[in-house]
Amino acid sequence: MKVESGKTNLLGMTLEQLQELCATEGFPRFTAKQLCDWLYRKRVDSIDAMTNLSLAQRARLNEMAYIGHDFPANCQLSRDGTKKYLFPVLDGQYIEAVYIPDDDRATLCVSCQVGCKMGCRFCVTGQQGFHGNLAAGDILNQLFAIPEFELLTNVVFMGMGEPMDNLDAVLAATRVLTAPWGLGWSPKRITVSTVGILPGLRRFLDESQCHLAVSLHNPVAPERQQMMPVQKAYPLADVLALLRQYDWSGQRRLSFEYTMFRGLNDDLGHAAKLVDALRGLDCRVNLIRFHESPEAPFKTSMPTAIKTFQDYLNRNGIVCTLRASRGQDIDAACGLLAGKNKTS
Repeated sequence: MKVESGKTNLLGMTLEQLQELCATEGFPRFTAKQLCDWLYRKRVDSIDAMTNLSLAQRARLNEMAYIGHDFPANCQLSRDGTKKYLFPVLDGQYIEAVYIPDDDRATLCVSCQVGCKMGCRFCVTGQQGFHGNLAAGDILNQLFAIPEFELLTNVVFMGMGEPMDNLDAVLAATRVLTAPWGLGWSPKRITVSTVGILPGLRRFLDESQCHLAVSLHNPVAPERQQMMPVQKAYPLADVLALLRQYDWSGQRRLSFEYTMFRGLNDDLGHAAKLVDALRGLDCRVNLIRFHESPEAPFKTSMPTAIKTFQDYLNRNGIVCTLRASRGQDIDAACGLLAGKNKTS
């Protein structure tokens, strides 16, 4: 990520934050909206391009601020059209974002952290450890810096990192995407995922109308804890209890991500327990084929087991779909993002 020492990155700042900056610098209050227009509607990469600001204002802004646009260091193209973009961030680290075209939809899967603290045993990102939080500008740069930006219909916070563990930056980025002074997108175009960090989750539900995806993966508490250490601190039962306090019958959608592991969570016993756990919640379940990697000692469920599991959930009142695997040949599929600086 482009960084200028001692200066403030304007990219990612909300209208309120820009108003505070303008007040501190003695600029007129309306200057903040002008900055929003240049940053988020016109998406300029230079303060000098903000031509309706006075020369004195631009000079002062150049002294104390910059616009943190940075192009990807690399792009890998999958056989199925998926693209994985590699972005440099601080201290020689890298993050990845995945562009997924699909007929009339185009989704970008963005990262919110460098690595991840959650340590899920099946996730390559989790196995590399945690190396830092991204700022809102780092998150937005993943959208603004790709040539397909104008084609995007959806953004999912399902890349590297746990969004509820970096919630200030995630909320700031989603505000830029949805606010009238930002891009003005509908919150329905954005999905934010979580493993179930309760303090952050409650705040997210209170402050955002974006869709929510909960990484569930196993309805049996001891088994889930073996795969997902977060279960010990924030049990799934408590997460579900919190979710039941909110209305899911409107525009905001609740989904559960369920990765299928051969012989571990893919039998009808687990399907029945999942139905019991979700009973009464207006939600859907997305089944995900596990993408095998040397870092994780698990196998992908057999296609027949996945189909039987899916049919059981649908017969028992849980809308259940199988997510198409995209970009596996370039390690861009679910759980495979590692932020490696590959040159091919």
